[in-house]
Amino acid sequence: MPIKDLPADCQPREKLAQRGAAALSDAELLAIVLRTGMAGKTVLQLADELLRLPGAGGLAGLLAASYQDLGAVKGLGPAKRAELMAVLELARRATAQPLRERDVFASPEAVKQFLQLHLAAKPHEVFAVLFLDSQNRLLALEEMFRGTLTQTSVYPREVVLRALHHQSGAVILAHNHPSGSVQASAADKSLTQTLQSALALVDVRVLDHVIVAPGAALSMAEEGLL
Repeated sequence: MPIKDLPADCQPREKLAQRGAAALSDAELLAIVLRTGMAGKTVLQLADELLRLPGAGGLAGLLAASYQDLGAVKGLGPAKRAELMAVLELARRATAQPLRERDVFASPEAVKQFLQLHLAAKPHEVFAVLFLDSQNRLLALEEMFRGTLTQTSVYPREVVLRALHHQSGAVILAHNHPSGSVQASAADKSLTQTLQSALALVDVRVLDHVIVAPGAALSMAEEGLL
């Protein structure tokens, strides 16, 4: 069912025009992107089903979904999946732009939000590195290692090699805790020290190690753990 065929008081486009995008629910915003539902399923029902993808959990989880994950939703064909993936990628790139244009220290909250958007909803533990130039501007974000829900193997040599590849002056380390807690473990602290020592040999500074989970983020630098 197209949005235009919904009852007037259920049309997200009309609501957006009258009250602004912030007034819409996540499902209503998704419905505008999707435009149409399918036989037996309205576009709002399709949007709601997307937000309840197994292992995703809401809009944050949807941001971490792959093209293949979206295929699990009946009625979401290749064209709709491609459009949705494009919108999600634009959202990720929009959060990266300020970090590419100015010193990351100018907006530590933006760094946390950027990392939450990329890592927080993943069901497995991921270790990533933000490579920065000599002015602490973002050059690249790389997901370097993946692990289980409880641990991940991180190889300092690989981090050093990627830092040299990007000609980085500094890095920010990051990983997610699928458990939901963002407290730094003894292993997190030990790993940070190991990477600091390895990167110092090639004159690359570790500015921070950020731990993220859905709705939360911890900066080890702000906690005095670096």
